Amino acid sequence: MDKKDNLKSLNLSDGIYKTRLSRKFENRKPYKPANPNIIISFIPGTVLDILVKEGDKVEKGEELMILDAMKMQNKLKSSIQGKIKKVFVTKGEKVSKGTVLLEIE
Repeated sequence: MDKKDNLKSLNLSDGIYKTRLSRKFENRKPYKPANPNIIISFIPGTVLDILVKEGDKVEKGEELMILDAMKMQNKLKSSIQGKIKKVFVTKGEKVSKGTVLLEIE
């Protein structure tokens, strides 16, 4: 088999390149930007305190909850203005990375 037969086009910001692509690369999930309305845990930890409840109006930068991870207290803040639609966790609950904590509408 000719090596040129295995080459595929890879589109980067500076242009299109001919290269071999791995099966893992070709089957990867397409990039999907994060939803600013969904707050997820970025690290495993324990929910120390929930500073808001469903129906509360929040401003951008307002503290929503405190997540204890690796002996550090991380204050999770709102990246948008809105109203708390749903709180998915309870105080004292242990969460893993990627757990949905709350939703803002």
